[in-house]
Amino acid sequence: MDNENNFSRSISAGSAGRRYDSICKKLLSYKIILAWIMKECMTEYNNCTIDEIAEKYIEGAPLISEEAVHRDEVSTSVIAGMNTEDNSISEGTVTYDILFNAIAPASGELIDLIINIEAQSDFYPGYPLIKRMIYYCSRMISSQYGTVFEHSRYDKIRKAYSIWICTNPPKERSNTITRYSIQEEHILGASSEIKENYDLMTAVIINLGSKSESSSGKITGLLEVLLSTKIMPDEKKKILNSDYDIALTEKMESEVSDMCNISMGILEEGFEKGREAGHVQGLAEGRAEGRAEGRAEGRAEGMLGAVRSLMETMKLSARQAMVALKIPEDEYSKYEKMLK
Repeated sequence: MDNENNFSRSISAGSAGRRYDSICKKLLSYKIILAWIMKECMTEYNNCTIDEIAEKYIEGAPLISEEAVHRDEVSTSVIAGMNTEDNSISEGTVTYDILFNAIAPASGELIDLIINIEAQSDFYPGYPLIKRMIYYCSRMISSQYGTVFEHSRYDKIRKAYSIWICTNPPKERSNTITRYSIQEEHILGASSEIKENYDLMTAVIINLGSKSESSSGKITGLLEVLLSTKIMPDEKKKILNSDYDIALTEKMESEVSDMCNISMGILEEGFEKGREAGHVQGLAEGRAEGRAEGRAEGRAEGMLGAVRSLMETMKLSARQAMVALKIPEDEYSKYEKMLK
C-alpha cells in the first residue's frame, strides 16, 4: 500500500518500473497464488487444500491498487471492505496493493476475513517495517465502521490480515516467514476470553531468498520463482507446474513474459545510462582538468546513476544492482559509500 508521499518516487521510477510493479501485483492477485499464500501463512487455512481455498473461500475478484476507488464513490452493492482506497479526514489516504475478502472455515461456521497483500523490496525503508504492517491492520479494522458495523456493534468487526512479501531481505532473514498477532496473557488467574473476540489482526512477513535455498513446495520458493527477473518464462512455467501444480493461464503466461521483457529492458537502459553518463562527464571533466582522474570520476558518477536507476525501477538492493552492472567486487564498498 502506497501513501500520497510516495507519489514522486513512483514517477521517478519511470513508466517501465511502474509497469513492472503493476505486473507483480497482478500475478500475486491470481486466486491460485493467493491460495498458496493463505495456506502457508494463515492458520485458518492450514487444513484446507490449495484448490479448496482458491475455489471456495476467496470471495469475489481481488482488487489491486490500479483499480482503487474513493469510499464515497463506492456503490452500496460492493462488498464491504473491498475498497482498495481507505479515506479518512484525520488519517489521510492509503491505497492497498491487493485487497480482498475471504471466508474462513472455523468451528463449523464461516467467518469473514479482510486481507491485503503487499510487496516490499526494502526491509529497512527508514522505519521498522512491522510498525507499518500493524498500522495497516489497524486501518483495515477502523475503516469497517460505517460499512461492516455501526454504533456499538463491535461484535461485527472482521479480522484483518496484512501479509507482506519482502523480495530483498537482509541475508539473515532470507527464506523466513514471521507472524505477529494478538495473544491472551494471564497475569493473575486463568479466566479466558473467546479467541475470536481478540484475535482481530495478524501481520505476516514473507522474506524471500534464492530458489536453491527454498524448500520445494513452500511459499518462499513459489514466490521467488514467480517474481524472479532472472528466470525465463518457459522455465518459470515448467517449475510452477512441476513443483507447485500451477498451470499458467494464457493471461498469466503473457504477464510473466512481459515481466521478463521489462526487466531486460530496464537492465539494458541502466547499462546504457551508465555508459553514456560516464563517457560524457568523464570527457568533460577530463578536458577541464586535463587529468585521467576526471574521466574516472565521471565514469563512477555515471555508474552510480545506473545503480540508483536499477534500485528504483527493478527494486534491487545496491549489491544486486552492482552485480547486474558487472561492477568489480572490490569496488562495491566505494559505491555503497557514494549511495549514502
